[in-house]
Amino acid sequence: MQRRSLMALAALATAFSASALAQSGEIKIAHIYSKTGPLEAYGKQTQTGLMMGLAYATGGTMVVNGKKLTLIEKDDQGKPDLGKSLLAAAYADDKVDLAVGPTSSGVALAMLPVAEEYKKILLVEPAVADSITGDKWNKYIFRTGRNSSQDAISNAVAMDKDGVSVATLAQDYAFGRDGVKAFKDALKHAKIVHEEYLPQSTTDFTAGIQRVVDALKDKPGRKAIEVIWAGGTPPFNALAAQDLKKRYGIDVFTGGNILPAMAAYKNFPGMEGASYYYFGIPKNPVNEALVAAHYKEFKTPPDFFTAGGFSAAMAIVTALKASGGDTNTNKLIKTMEGMSFDTPKGKMTFRKEDHQAMQSMYHFRIKADPAFAWGVPELVREIKPEEMQVPIRNKR
Repeated sequence: MQRRSLMALAALATAFSASALAQSGEIKIAHIYSKTGPLEAYGKQTQTGLMMGLAYATGGTMVVNGKKLTLIEKDDQGKPDLGKSLLAAAYADDKVDLAVGPTSSGVALAMLPVAEEYKKILLVEPAVADSITGDKWNKYIFRTGRNSSQDAISNAVAMDKDGVSVATLAQDYAFGRDGVKAFKDALKHAKIVHEEYLPQSTTDFTAGIQRVVDALKDKPGRKAIEVIWAGGTPPFNALAAQDLKKRYGIDVFTGGNILPAMAAYKNFPGMEGASYYYFGIPKNPVNEALVAAHYKEFKTPPDFFTAGGFSAAMAIVTALKASGGDTNTNKLIKTMEGMSFDTPKGKMTFRKEDHQAMQSMYHFRIKADPAFAWGVPELVREIKPEEMQVPIRNKR
């Protein structure tokens, strides 16, 4: 009798151990981003935000439904072919359950078919090009980052008036070209008179700016340059040196950016645009937590892409909690389609049709405040998701 009892206890212990092991499994997440390369500053911010967001969303445990979250980092260096091979290796060799990234739109476009091939989710953050959730999209792609149309529609709020002539100055790759296309589509009143595309690595803007000025200087009414630029050497110091407002009555408009890039914005007090994020604008508990944690760790405010990484983390943990920790891809897709989740920007919702996160944008006006090293974007108005008619561009 005693022997049978001992055997029963042993069997029970074995069953309990198996159950505990199942509960203490791990969920592997790959983060593929520009740890080095031209968009290094953006990538590092995303990584910081992602880690902070995972810690916040799990109450500091890095555990969801008894499963430990393990993050694997990979550096795509901003190179499409490398990003593509790293994602394939993450799915095939590292056996990750899902992936986050990348920083560059060009890299993202190379990665999309890999997610479809391996039937695993790629949560795009922060690559912006419309085509990612547009004509190159597949059902395994979700995006917490804003897209070019959201940038364009919100920026059009600041400048789309009758009688305004606009020239665009953008980088000659997916981010810049998709950005200009979306901006043109968003304008209902202002008229595009010139499109200037320059290489990502441009440092001498003299010829490009001259072509833009020549296209605008003799136009009647208000004249404006819309700058669509990411990483590298931004053109703002070069534009400021030309003193275009005084010489030709030409205004400069642009979207938000990282704080170091916004140092040049101090040269354009009163400049308007629309931003994805600025730490002093959103008023909600998640943003307060992010700002407090970032100041505590780095003695500086969180930046543009830090909020994006944090948002991606909130989406992942919200989805995993809702699925009971189940990482089955089809179950996660079903869970995430139409899912709302809290972020430093407030609530975001993945649109069912293309998995683009619908989110607020912020119409700002720059103030040159001597207390800050950058031009401060003061809020003019929050542009809510329901106000933006963001096109569905995929062929689902």
